Amino acid sequence: EDASGRYISPFHDIPIYVDAGKNVFNMVVEVPRWTNAKMEIATKDPLNPIKQDVKKGKLRYVANVFPHKGYIWNYGAIPQTWEDPGHKDENTGCCGDNDPIDVCEIGSKVCSRGEVIKVKVLGTLALIDEGETDWKIIAINVEDPEADNYNGKRMKPGYLEATVDWFRRYKVPDGKPENQFAFNGEFKDRDFAVNVIKSTHEHWKALVAKKTDGGEINCTNLTVSNSPFCCSQESAKATVDAAPPCKAANPIPPEVDKWFYYQKN
Repeated sequence: EDASGRYISPFHDIPIYVDAGKNVFNMVVEVPRWTNAKMEIATKDPLNPIKQDVKKGKLRYVANVFPHKGYIWNYGAIPQTWEDPGHKDENTGCCGDNDPIDVCEIGSKVCSRGEVIKVKVLGTLALIDEGETDWKIIAINVEDPEADNYNGKRMKPGYLEATVDWFRRYKVPDGKPENQFAFNGEFKDRDFAVNVIKSTHEHWKALVAKKTDGGEINCTNLTVSNSPFCCSQESAKATVDAAPPCKAANPIPPEVDKWFYYQKN
């Protein structure tokens, strides 16, 4: 729901821009910093609630790969963006990962899940995740006291290196190889990052206008007037009412607090 209690999709109904002229974007926080549960916008569910990812019947948590505890930033997505799996990225040579574009927010405040914050883009990394392009936008909350001090050229010392290290190694405890990056893990600047975001916004526009086949993606929305998927508040309420009631949360498995140590390649 939005502030006035109307139903919305966090994927489709929150505007991408706070200020297009200043390249300030909205970010939906999916994972607060230092937590481990792999929460994400459920792109295939009606109204796209934030849910914990499930793999092989088990709730997913990211491992603590020393020295990193859980996610090392507030992690989330920019709404009204989509990395089209049918589009081969000219920079990476790989297709998109079928999700909204990801954001790592490096401000000092630990945000809450579901919070919508305004972020200033600093740059991007191009993760190649199991053969798919998975852009990671680096940004900072505009309300952070230090936001004005950071730009694409100046960053918090060590944070960018830690971010590359985190993404390279976070799947190794699951028995997978290290992830690879385009550009040899080189950080691309703010202008490059903004252009990537804008291109994913164009892919999203085609998706909700039914000009692109989104496959299983659920495009039900309440505010995109030119979209054939636009529905009424009454219809959205019926969708919510039909959902099974929430049960008590499962206890967090003790292995989530385990630390993994291994030699870097």
